[in-house]
Amino acid sequence: MGLHPLLKEIESSYRRTDLPELRAGDSVRVHTLIKEGDKERVQIFEGVVIGQHRGGSRASFTVRKISYGVGVERIFPLHTSRIEKIEIVARGEVRRARLNYLRELEGKAARIKGEKSSEETPAQSAGAAAAVAPASGSAPEAAS
Repeated sequence: MGLHPLLKEIESSYRRTDLPELRAGDSVRVHTLIKEGDKERVQIFEGVVIGQHRGGSRASFTVRKISYGVGVERIFPLHTSRIEKIEIVARGEVRRARLNYLRELEGKAARIKGEKSSEETPAQSAGAAAAVAPASGSAPEAAS
């Protein structure tokens, strides 16, 4: 059941193209425009993406954070003009599309594993080489 071509065209005109690729488990910082009286300011909401709802221009995503010991969730429409920008702080490695189980977890249990990078940093590779070099140099001395 698809949308009428005219509706598709109207919806596509409201879609944003400057958004990063979000996934469940990512830690994000959402910069939102807040109106207070006659002034507008940017408020940052930082947390973990626990789910997404796709649907063209009606797409949304849910972000969860712990504030003063209380879990706070906020649902953001993805293609709204009230979101100034979305920063991805860290990529999370999860095996589910919806992370509702995080609501029952507390403290260290609620952490999400970070995505492993395929390349080593220079400090890691130098440390590994240094650990190998003394072991190979000391083996012949121990034998004599």
